Amino acid sequence: MVYQNLQIEWLICFVAVVDAGSLSAAAPQVHRSQSAVSMQLKKLEQAMGCQLVVRGPRQLQLTVEGQKLLGYARRMLDLHAEIKTSFQGEGLTGRIRLGVPDDYAAKYLTPALKRFASHFTAVEIELVCEQSTSLLPRVEQGELDLALVSRERPNQGTFLFYEPMVWVGSSQFELWRRDPMPLAVYEPTSLARRSAINTLGLQGRRYKVVYHSSSLAGQIAAVESGLAVAVFTHCSVPPHLQILGNPQQLGPLEPMEVALYRSPCSLDNIAVDNLYRLLLKTLRS
Repeated sequence: MVYQNLQIEWLICFVAVVDAGSLSAAAPQVHRSQSAVSMQLKKLEQAMGCQLVVRGPRQLQLTVEGQKLLGYARRMLDLHAEIKTSFQGEGLTGRIRLGVPDDYAAKYLTPALKRFASHFTAVEIELVCEQSTSLLPRVEQGELDLALVSRERPNQGTFLFYEPMVWVGSSQFELWRRDPMPLAVYEPTSLARRSAINTLGLQGRRYKVVYHSSSLAGQIAAVESGLAVAVFTHCSVPPHLQILGNPQQLGPLEPMEVALYRSPCSLDNIAVDNLYRLLLKTLRS
């Protein structure tokens, strides 16, 4: 079988559809109509000689061939962006809207941003610190260019590494001995909250939610003040708090899949290209 040469526009639309989850959601991100995106996807499937996505009742699902192509497509788009950057010259300017949860900012972003700023002093970075569940839709809607997030679905961005999740308490209060155990949680959509409650349920461990906060600072305050036990990413645990586990009869938690998520709307932004590649190079396992 003779394959056609692939066009960058086809791959841009394909990746946008995968990341957005539907043709209608991808269309505004690539500045095309829904029918135009559908046509680009159809041309790509014809060129590949296979079906790449299956239209489900709620969102598109990748076929085996689509999963295989996705990795290549992302790499080709990265290389395409790198080529454009190499001809841009040193006088790079622009603005990057970058999202990150509080717990990833200090450990993972700070070193990379320092390095980026030393090379591109004229690029302005707007940093937005929110929970991953809030950042993901903002990237999809084009309100953010990049986000370092805990992802729920495999097609959300480029996987970087696994971040361990741990139970955290204060040795001063030993609240894990109480029955039911007082628990501090994030917002209802939080993956950390879901993991904590699922684990306690599997253990048959009784708990009572006594504190809600969408911020890491609020969760730390709840543990420090003796209000509750909480679940943190390992990288965000303050040294004066205690990591809990089997000795406290608290079962293991599923790690977070940390990914770098880029809006298709930013594909023509060379400043974003540079930061995106730097973060991938710095953070990817």
